[in-house]
Amino acid sequence: MKRPQGFDQPAAPQPEPTGQAAARTRGPRRTTKPGTITPGRTTSGRSASARPAPGPGADAPAASDQNSTEPIVLPAPGARRIAPVRPLRRPAEAVESSGAPVPSRPDAQAAPGLTVGAPAELQLTPAGARRKFRAARRARKLYEREEVRRFTWRSRRRRTIWLVCLGVAAALAGFVLIGAYSPLMALKNIEVVGAGRVSSTEVQAALGEQLGTPLPLVDFAKVKKELSRFTLIRSYVTESRPPGTLVVRIVEREPIGAVVTPAGFDLVDAAGVVIQSGAERPAGYATIDARAGASSTGFQAAAAVIAALPDGIRGQLDTVTAATKDDVTLTLIGGARVVWGSAEKSQYKAVVLAALVVSHPVGSVGEYDVSSPDSAVLR
Repeated sequence: MKRPQGFDQPAAPQPEPTGQAAARTRGPRRTTKPGTITPGRTTSGRSASARPAPGPGADAPAASDQNSTEPIVLPAPGARRIAPVRPLRRPAEAVESSGAPVPSRPDAQAAPGLTVGAPAELQLTPAGARRKFRAARRARKLYEREEVRRFTWRSRRRRTIWLVCLGVAAALAGFVLIGAYSPLMALKNIEVVGAGRVSSTEVQAALGEQLGTPLPLVDFAKVKKELSRFTLIRSYVTESRPPGTLVVRIVEREPIGAVVTPAGFDLVDAAGVVIQSGAERPAGYATIDARAGASSTGFQAAAAVIAALPDGIRGQLDTVTAATKDDVTLTLIGGARVVWGSAEKSQYKAVVLAALVVSHPVGSVGEYDVSSPDSAVLR
């Protein structure tokens, strides 16, 4: 009879129960003192000899489940755990316990200031730590400087604007001071413009004391005093042309007629200022007969009438008589007489007289009466 298969094979080991099942099968836990575990026993409470050792084949005898264990020492409650300190090794080479040198690996090359073989917190040397500290301090200062610049750009811009304005003002003040007191701006030339009857050489000689004075420091009060001695100058204007030229623009007096004097004739302007004197009557100018003198109202009325006449009639004028301001009479060359009256509306009367002279030439009429210009009369 053939033997059933499987009876000659050893029984397969059963899996070890875990969890609550293991607790039920293993029995009650033996209590021990805290901090120690009895040798020869596993942490599960079973003997190490009860655990079978697996064999390489099916015919191997069942091995014992006993394992050699070492006692495990637990730290006492509240005790502080201290990590072991490893000794530092030289980075050049490592030495085995037998004494034979072992070359270091390529990746064991350390950066300057680090020690190979030491923990990360112990790899920095004092020199490397100082370098890292200095680099961190420089980075911190740079960051703080950038932050200060970022938050103070408005105030820096205002300060820059104020400094630029103050600089421009200081430069302008310096330029003015240099121009006022520097010999570079000294007066070197005096130019006279508009002189006809007045000699420009005499004017330059009168102002010669101002030569060498800086243009801003020219004494214009003294210039006025010197020019007032020239009676033919009615007004003047000065103009400074840097770096060293003073221009004097002169307006001369305009003569209007001659006044009869015991010595002869005096050529005067509208203000009665004598321009020149002579024994003979000046050609081209009428004789002014003002009995009260050049300062009288009659003379002023006669001067106003002569100034209002057009050039064509003024060239034909022979005599102007003005006893009062309302009694001005003109005498033309050829004997014609013009009754003018007062100096009011002199411009209008001059236009009417010019029209009458054109329509009725001198010689054909003995008298032109324009005292009332709206109703002129010819006689």
